Amino acid sequence: MKYEKEFTVALAGNPNVGKSTVFNALTGLKQHTGNWVGKTVGNAAGSYTYNNNKYLITDLPGTYSLCAHSAEEIIACRHICLEKPDVTVIVCDASCLERNLNLVLQITEITSKAVLCVNMMDEAGKKNIKTDITKLSQQLGIPVAATSARSKKGLDKLMQAIESVALSKESNDITLVYTSRIENAISQLMPLTEKIETDSRTKRFICLKLLQGDRDTVDSLCKKYGTDENYLKALISAADRLTDHNFTDEIISCIFITAEGIAAECVKHSADKKCVRDRKIDRILTGKLTGIPIMLLMLFIILWITITGANYPSALLSELFGKAESLLYSALSSIGTPVTLNSVLTEGIFRVLAWVVSVMLPPMAIFFPLFTILEDYGILPRIAFNLDKAFKKAGACGKQALCLCMSLGCNACGITGARIIDSKRERLIAIITASIMPCNGKFPTIISIITMFAIGVPAVAGSDFLAALLLSAAIAASVAAVMLSSRFLSKTLLKGMPSSFTLELPPYRTPQFAKVLVRAFLDRTLFVLGRAVIVAIPAGLIIWLMANVTAGDASLLSHCTEFLDPFGRMMGLDGVILLAFILGFPANEIVVPIIIMAYSEGTALTEISELSALKDLFISNGWTSVTAICMVIFVLFHFPCSTSCITVYKETKSLKWTAVSFALPTVIGIALCIAVNGICTLSAVA
Repeated sequence: MKYEKEFTVALAGNPNVGKSTVFNALTGLKQHTGNWVGKTVGNAAGSYTYNNNKYLITDLPGTYSLCAHSAEEIIACRHICLEKPDVTVIVCDASCLERNLNLVLQITEITSKAVLCVNMMDEAGKKNIKTDITKLSQQLGIPVAATSARSKKGLDKLMQAIESVALSKESNDITLVYTSRIENAISQLMPLTEKIETDSRTKRFICLKLLQGDRDTVDSLCKKYGTDENYLKALISAADRLTDHNFTDEIISCIFITAEGIAAECVKHSADKKCVRDRKIDRILTGKLTGIPIMLLMLFIILWITITGANYPSALLSELFGKAESLLYSALSSIGTPVTLNSVLTEGIFRVLAWVVSVMLPPMAIFFPLFTILEDYGILPRIAFNLDKAFKKAGACGKQALCLCMSLGCNACGITGARIIDSKRERLIAIITASIMPCNGKFPTIISIITMFAIGVPAVAGSDFLAALLLSAAIAASVAAVMLSSRFLSKTLLKGMPSSFTLELPPYRTPQFAKVLVRAFLDRTLFVLGRAVIVAIPAGLIIWLMANVTAGDASLLSHCTEFLDPFGRMMGLDGVILLAFILGFPANEIVVPIIIMAYSEGTALTEISELSALKDLFISNGWTSVTAICMVIFVLFHFPCSTSCITVYKETKSLKWTAVSFALPTVIGIALCIAVNGICTLSAVA
C-alpha cells in the first residue's frame, strides 16, 4: 500500500506514565506493560496509519531527564537530538503532571516538533485532579492531548495532534528563560556556535549542555553537524572558562521552578480520599516495622497457593503421562519399531518430557499469574523501597531488588532487568548475583525434596503450609546470599560507593485480570516451559545412551558417576546427582528426571509417578536426610543454566564477568554442602 507521506515519531516520558500502553494502543503491538519502573530499556518500534499517512513510532526508554547519566537518558537524549524525529510525543501522568513537566521542558529545549500526551486522565479524575488542557498548551507552546490509553480514550485527538505537528512547518518560539547568570553564559557561547550548521534552538541546547558539562552529547551533536575535532576542543575550552560556577544545579532548579509554575496554573486538586487511602497503605507496606514482615507474608501466601493448587494437577498429569508412556510403547511396538529405537523414544525422550511438563506446568500456571498481579498492583516498587537500605549496606543499589523479583520467574529476566540500574558497577553486581536467586525451574525440585524428606509422604494436614514455609525460608536465604555476595563484590572486584536513585512509588491500580492471565500464560509459563521441553529432548536422549552404551563391564553412565562419586560424597551427595547437575546445565528443570533415569534404568514412569515411590527410589540409592538437605542447598546455589550464562555475556560482553557469574553461586553451593555434610557427619560420630 502506498502512503502519501511517512513520518517518524519518538515516544518519550517518565517511567510508569503508561508510555508503553500508549505505544501498544497506537501500534497494536503487544509490548509488555506493567505498574513499575523499567519496562522499556531498549527501543521498541512499531507503526500506525492515519489519514493515509504512515507513522513509524519508537518507544524510548522511560527517563526522568535528558542529563545523559543513565543508559536510558543517553538513549532518549541521543535519539531525539541526533535522529531528529518528525514528532516527539511526551507522555505524562495526569495525576503527577508537575513532576513530569521537567522532562517536557527539557525536550522542548531540543525540538519544537513536540506533542504532550497527558495520559491516565481517568485515574486523575478519580483523584479529583483536573487539568486545563487548553491553558497547558498555551503555556508550553505545543499541542496537548488528553488520553486514557488503557481504555483507548482520546487516541484520536492524540493522532490529530501528531498529524498537525508532522505536517506543520511552523515551530513554536517559546523558550525556557533561565537566570541572568545562565542567559549571560549562553549569550557568550552562542557566537562560538556559528560554524555548527543547524538551527538556533539546537545551538542553544548545545550551549546548555556545555554549561552542564555533558561533553558526550555535545561531541555527538557537533560531529553530526560536521565540525572538526579542533573546533570542538575550542568550544569546550571556552565553556570551561565559564563553568567555575555550578551551572548544572542552577539549570535544573530553573526547570523545576518553571514546571511548578505551569502546574499551579493548569492543574487543580480537590480533596481525594483515594490518595489518602494510598498513603495509609504505603505507611503499612513500607513501614520500618511492618514492611519486611508483610513482604515475607505475601511471598509465603503466593508459594502456599502455588504448592496447594499444583498438587492435584501435577499428580493427574503424571498419571496420564504414565499411561501414555505405556500406550506409546505398545503403539510403536505394534508398527514394528525396533526395540532400541522404541526404548529411546519412550524411556529416554518421552519420560523426561513427561516429568518436565507434569511437574513444571501446574506450579508455573499458578505462580506467574499471582506474581503478575502483584506487579500490576504496584507492589514491586514497594519491595525495592523496603530492601533499598539493606542493599546500600551491601554496597549495591536498591533497584537490584526489582531484578531479584524478576529472577524468581527466570534468572535471564533478572539479568536483563539490571539495565534499569544506572551505575555500571552496580549493574554488574546485579547481573552477577541474579543467578543466586532460585528461578521457576528450581522450584519443582525444591518442593519435591521438601515434601518427601521434610514433611513426609503421603501428605498430612498442614503439609502444604509447612512446605510453603520452608520454601519461603529457602528464598529468604537466597536473598541473604545475594546481599552478602554483593557486599563481597563491592569490597573486592567491584569496589565503589553505592549510588542513590529515584524510586517512584506508583499509585495502586486494579489489574486487568483477563490480560494478566493471558500474558502470564503466554509470555511466561509457555516461554519457560517451551525452553525446558526443547532442552529435555536431547537430554533424555543423552542419558538413555549413557545408560545403555557400555564400555567394558559397565555403562558410560556408571563410569561417569563413579568418577564423580568421591567428590559428590564429600558434598553430601553422590556421583549421579553431580552428573545430573552437569547434564542439566541447559535447564534446571531436567535435573530430577536425569537422577530418576540414572537410578531406575528401565523403571517405567508409572512406577515413579507418586512422590512416595520416588522417595523409596532415592532411599534405595543411599539418600538420607543429609543428602536431601545438601540437595536443596545445591539446587539453590549452583552454576546458572546455559540461557543465563549466554544472557550474562550478551549484557556484559565479557567472558571474565560471565565466568564470575558462573563461579560465584557454584563456590557458595559447594562450600555450604561440604560444611553441612561435615557438621552432620561429626554430629553423628559424636
